[in-house]
Amino acid sequence: MGSLVRTCPTPFNLRLRPPPKPRRTTLARAGKSRTLAMAAASSVGGADDLRKGIAELYDESSGLWENIWGDHMHHGFYNERVPASISDHRSAQIRMIENALDFAGVQDDDEKKPKRIVDVGCGIGGSSRYLAKKYGADCNGITLSPVQAQRAQALATSEGLADKGQVSFQVADALDQPFPDGHFDLVWSMESGEHMPDKTKFVGELVRVAAPGATIIIVTWCHRNLSPPEDSLRPEEANLLKKICDAYYLPAWCSPNDYVKLAQSLSLEDIKCADWSDNVAPFWPAVIQSALTWKGFTSLLRSGWKTIRGALVMPLMIEGYKKGLIKFAIITCRKPK
Repeated sequence: MGSLVRTCPTPFNLRLRPPPKPRRTTLARAGKSRTLAMAAASSVGGADDLRKGIAELYDESSGLWENIWGDHMHHGFYNERVPASISDHRSAQIRMIENALDFAGVQDDDEKKPKRIVDVGCGIGGSSRYLAKKYGADCNGITLSPVQAQRAQALATSEGLADKGQVSFQVADALDQPFPDGHFDLVWSMESGEHMPDKTKFVGELVRVAAPGATIIIVTWCHRNLSPPEDSLRPEEANLLKKICDAYYLPAWCSPNDYVKLAQSLSLEDIKCADWSDNVAPFWPAVIQSALTWKGFTSLLRSGWKTIRGALVMPLMIEGYKKGLIKFAIITCRKPK
């Protein structure tokens, strides 16, 4: 990826020896940071309301997204800040997957390539099917949305990936995954971490289901890192995030640094992080542009209020990126053998 990838400064790009006494800890204790408490949080209520809101948002919007953008429900990775066609954007989404795998050092050779993969927050299964075909691996995807799980399974069946159980999908909570300990050698989370109300439990579950030596990849929305002597975001920043949270059913945000500290506290190895915000810059303007076409506009009106409300705050995502408040981060690490 060369100069196209902006590597996070110290202490982000770290290769760490595991601490002598591994232990679980809360995010606040691990980072001694109050950013989560001070960050904007969704007003949708408790955990059950949050899960219900997320499920209904994606039940409503996934068909619209697939109709216009295809089966990958995540940002694209762009080499330049230039306008692009929808086909170019779809290529950028594949590039995002490949760059994430490359950044994490996932091997392609027969002996070292992943054999069992979990896709946490799988959408309609775009990443799951891609990874299953790339590595010849078994892949399990989980989502809170019944509509997504059903559609993902149908697409896997149509591509011949479901007949022998190579790829399967189910409705499940990422904070309480229905898998045994140490089962997967690649744990994949592409833009689902921002929906997790308990980041400590989220990362803990990723680690739990990971096999010894497994790679964990988290690609997620974050807020900026705090600079000393800050202990919270500025009020205007928290207000901007709150508007986004309310539309997209997002709980409190955290920083990339918080994820790194969490990984350290859980004794994970080869911890790396990078800021890919510049590389996803063309994405949100393109999503807005697609909504302004006749096909996009009429599909949006038919989709439901949650989807419409999400569309209305898309300019705030662009504003957040431009102000350096919102960061598109990748965090990768390895579970000790």
